[in-house]
Amino acid sequence: MLRDPILLMCAAFIVFAMLRFSIALMMFGCGLVYLWTSQQDIGLIVDQTLNSAFQLNVLLAIPMFVLAGNVMNAATISERIWAAADAVIGRTRAGLGHVTVLMNVVISSMSGSAVSDAAGAGMVAIHMMRKVGNYPGGLAVAITAAASCLGPIIPPSIPMVIYAILSGVSVGALFLSGVIPGLLMAVSLMLLIAWVGRRRGLPYGNAVPLRELPGVFGRALIPFSLPVVLLGGIWGGIFTPTEAAAVAAFWAMLIGVGIYRNLGLKALYAVFVLSARQSTVVMMLIVSSFIVNFALEREGVAQGLAAWITSFNFTPLGFQLAVNVMFLILGTVLDGAVMLLVFVPVLLPAAKSLGIDLVHFGLVVILNFMIAQITPPYGLILFVLSALTGVPMREINREIWQFCVPLTIVLFLLILFPAITLWLPWTFGYKG
Repeated sequence: MLRDPILLMCAAFIVFAMLRFSIALMMFGCGLVYLWTSQQDIGLIVDQTLNSAFQLNVLLAIPMFVLAGNVMNAATISERIWAAADAVIGRTRAGLGHVTVLMNVVISSMSGSAVSDAAGAGMVAIHMMRKVGNYPGGLAVAITAAASCLGPIIPPSIPMVIYAILSGVSVGALFLSGVIPGLLMAVSLMLLIAWVGRRRGLPYGNAVPLRELPGVFGRALIPFSLPVVLLGGIWGGIFTPTEAAAVAAFWAMLIGVGIYRNLGLKALYAVFVLSARQSTVVMMLIVSSFIVNFALEREGVAQGLAAWITSFNFTPLGFQLAVNVMFLILGTVLDGAVMLLVFVPVLLPAAKSLGIDLVHFGLVVILNFMIAQITPPYGLILFVLSALTGVPMREINREIWQFCVPLTIVLFLLILFPAITLWLPWTFGYKG
């Protein structure tokens, strides 16, 4: 039997990537390659991994948040929120770009997935910017892609749930840590849009007459109740984040089926099928990452990396700066999910040894991975929106770089000033 199973696992990763395997299948295949070449009992290890994974109650939050997001997209909730945001800020120069960001702030407090926000509410935004505002296709997609990065930062958040599983930190504390950074991201994007709007002469939006405002806000009132119920319940201690995910799915279905009545049985069935498929992919990713992390743990990679990092005598700030610069570079060639599920567990022992708060560390790296999702040439969100809109990738790539700048500035502000992420968790009793 070959003597370097960890090297063979890395070689398999490269081969599978070149063959364009899906991320979940690629990671699962790499794990199996390691187990086979290291003469492990594949059946036993996979069985133990599955048992360990599915005994984690917090995993139930993932399919529930996926379902809630898909129900909202199918129930025209995005259109109603868009209309309300348009009434607030749409009349300014480049107003439709500002409305896109503001809509994503609200939608992010309901779904927790950047790709879901981009493919659902994002399509409404792109249509309005291109057809009403005559924005260039690449610019409309770039604004939407950047705004969708708010999804996993403003709670609830599927990546935060996954990070909590990997690190053992409180999901509630992670959710709280994302509120202020998410708002900072939104403000930074809107400042850039204002600058781009003046420089390129983007049009002013139409002012909504005062007499129509009550009706516009009234139609959005019910969707706005969802984040209030969801986050209020978590922060008030009424239910756990996992229970909140089920409440979100139920509340979204109640709005779509019982109040708006635009979700029939056929549409609801399609939503459930789509949610099951998406949830299966996420669960496959998590289980596969457990197998890969078993390999890294067994080979002492995590401990070796922690010792190697310690030998540099990094300060906590120096460590975070080095890690995030590395992730920004890797994000141009690797998917954010791979970095979250493979690299973060390896780095957690070093972060702990340096006394870095793991809630703060988690929020920072998740934001880093969101930037990776919109960074050419392999930004997942860019590929999704290009496929859905027909806008060529070369047009999107020309525009998206400028939107990575304000998000990166916010990232380094969070690294330099941890209190930005930790003030709300501290306020609600988080001790660290």
